[in-house]
Formats: sequence, C-alpha cells, structure tokens
Amino acid sequence: MSKSSDKIQEAFAVLGLPGFRFFLLYRFFITCATLMQSVVIGWHLYSLTHNVMVLGFVGLTEVIPQVSIALIAGHFVDRWDRKKIILYASSLLLLGSALLVVYCLPGVDGYRRFGVLPVFVTVFFTGLTRGILLPAHTALLGQIVPRMLYANASTWNSANWQVAAVTGPAIGGLLYGLLGIVPAYGAVFLFYLMAWLMIAGIVSPGPPMPDEQQGEAMMESIRQGIRFVWNNPVLLGAMTLDMFGVLFGGAVAMLPAFASDVLHTGPQGLGWLRAAPAIGAILMSVVLAFFPPVRKTGFLLLTCVAGFGLSMIAFALSRHYALSFFCLLMSGVFDNVSVVIRGTLVQLFTPDAMKGRVAAVNSIFIGSSNELGAFESGLAARWMGLVPSVIFGGMITLLVVVAVSKIFPALRRLSLQEKISQVP
Repeated sequence: MSKSSDKIQEAFAVLGLPGFRFFLLYRFFITCATLMQSVVIGWHLYSLTHNVMVLGFVGLTEVIPQVSIALIAGHFVDRWDRKKIILYASSLLLLGSALLVVYCLPGVDGYRRFGVLPVFVTVFFTGLTRGILLPAHTALLGQIVPRMLYANASTWNSANWQVAAVTGPAIGGLLYGLLGIVPAYGAVFLFYLMAWLMIAGIVSPGPPMPDEQQGEAMMESIRQGIRFVWNNPVLLGAMTLDMFGVLFGGAVAMLPAFASDVLHTGPQGLGWLRAAPAIGAILMSVVLAFFPPVRKTGFLLLTCVAGFGLSMIAFALSRHYALSFFCLLMSGVFDNVSVVIRGTLVQLFTPDAMKGRVAAVNSIFIGSSNELGAFESGLAARWMGLVPSVIFGGMITLLVVVAVSKIFPALRRLSLQEKISQVP
C-alpha cells in the first residue's frame, strides 16, 4: 500500500466508528439549530421591540445559566450515563423550540398576550442546556473514540462545527426572510429533533464510574476537578492561552464597525467577513486530517496563538477589503490548529472518570472569555478608538503567548506523539 493511500486511510480512520459518525451528525444538527435559533430570535425580538437593550439581555440570559451550571453538570457527567444526559438535555432544547413555534402561530397572538417572556424562557433553556452539554460532549467523545484517534476525532469535530456555524445562520436567515417566522422556528425544531435522533442512535458506553465509587460529595468532586486542572501545567497553560486569546485577541464583535467605517462595505461584505474565520478553519481542518499536530505540539500551539494575534493586528491596520478578508481567514486557520490541539489535550491528559469535570472547567474558560471578550472589545474601542483597540488586543495576545511559554515550560516542550503512544 502506498504512502498516499495510508495517509488517506489515517485521515478518515475515525469515521469508521459508527458511534462517532452518529456523534458528528448530532453535533452538526444541534449546532445548526442553536445558531439558527440565535439569528432568528435576534431579528424577531428587534422587529417586535426595536430596542437594542433587549438584544443585550438575550446574551446575558443565556450565559448566566450556562456558566452557573457547568461545574455541577461536570460532576454528574462523571457519574451518570453520558449519552442519556445528552439525550435528556437535548429534550429541553426541543421543548424550547416548540414553545417558540406555538408562540408565533397567528391564532395565539403570543406577543400581545405574553410579551417577550416565552422567548427569554427558551433562551434560558438554551443556556442551561449548553452548560450541561459542553462537558457531556467532551466526556462522551472520550468514551466512543479510542485513544490513538483522539487527534483525528478532534479535527473532524472542529471541522464539523465550523461547517454548521456557517450553515445554521444562513439557513435561519434565509427561511425567516423568505417564508416568515413560523417556518424559521419550525426548522429549528426539526434540526433539534434530528440531533435528538442521532444521539439516540449511539450505543451507550455506560456510566464511566462504577456505583461503588460514586459516594463522593458533590462539592468535593467539583473541587477535585478544579485542582486537577490547576495542578496540570499542560491543561492549565492551554486553557489560559485560549481564555486570554479570545478575551483580548478577537475582533468579531467589532466587525460591523470595521465593515462600515473602515472598509466602507455593506451587509453583504460584513457577511463574508463574518464567514472568513470559519472558511479558514474548515480549510485547515482538511490539512490537519492528513497531518495531525502530534509532533512539537506545544511549540505549534504557541506559534498558532501568536499567529492569531498577528492576524488581528494586520486586520486592524488593513484598509483594503481583500486583505482584511485574508487576515480574518488566517485567524481561522491559526485558531483551528489551537482548537484541535486543546481538544486533544483534554482527552489525553484527563482520566475518563474526570473528563466531565475538566471539560466543565474548560467550558467556563471558553464561555466567560467569549462574552467578556465582546464586552472588552466594545469598551476598548470606546476608550482607545476602533483600530487602536484591536491592535492593542493583538499585542496583549502576543504577550500572553510569551508569558505562557515561560510559566508553563512543560506545555512548550509537549509532543503529543509520545503521549498517544503511552498506555493509559
């Protein structure tokens, strides 16, 4: 067999697992549905209220339950059947999307009778469910994929998410514009139903922890997960890179202002700018499927986070649309490498019985940094000006890379090839 055919076989190896195929389809449908719902709710609420503050409260209503429940969810994810947890939690999403369909039916007259409360109830359900699902997804993936395929699985999982992140909002906006609010919310319900059916198709690997080992108190169990991350320099360093990279380095929240005031383009141009990082991430996922980042992994991770910061600086300095698009595309390329590496690290460095709690800690890093990053971008732009604020954020990201490489030398020297070959 030739080397090229070996490479192809390795790139698609994890897709040979029926459980992983169901998992990928589930993640695609649930990501599409969640992002479709987000787009439709945004347009719907603004058309009802014409109040930008209402849109601000949507994000707050979602992130508070998500972050609040994550650590508690991680405790139970490490004790109960992870497939069943995902199945039951996904039922909440089905319930919330069905509520929106009924709310918008012409005969119900939901806005006049109930105001926007049903919409915010659904948003709350979505945030609560995301807080449960994020650690559950990571933990279940570790059970259905063998150790030597973790990097391959992380690559496909990341590419799958990026495709859904482009597809979901596009479908939601198209259905809302062409067919109206009820068909748009109905499509969200159908996508959630498809996700529910896909997760139901996975053969359950059972609970990760035998009943006799489940007597530990919840608070002590949660503290144990936090201590595990704190005492593991590789995981802590990688999560720190992620948190500060998103907190300071991103410019997504400011893209409308750049599109209008710097690049002088309209909504269509903004749409392509928003899609550019996802396009870059999808392209890099193809490369990583054939060339997984398992050698000099720590150095590669630090380099890619630095590349992300440099891409943001170049984007801020650009005055040409094509160059700005390319800079955002490259930010997606660099970010995808770091996403795949971080996903693989959590799987390889965490015992199966603790993956829920560690993934919960990681989800708090991600969740808080995304929301705070958008707030930081707006605040910095107001104080410093639009372009200087993004340059400043990119420079902070570069400083964080230098600091992490000094504080966590184990991360800098890390090679996943050696870790994968070890017997767990």
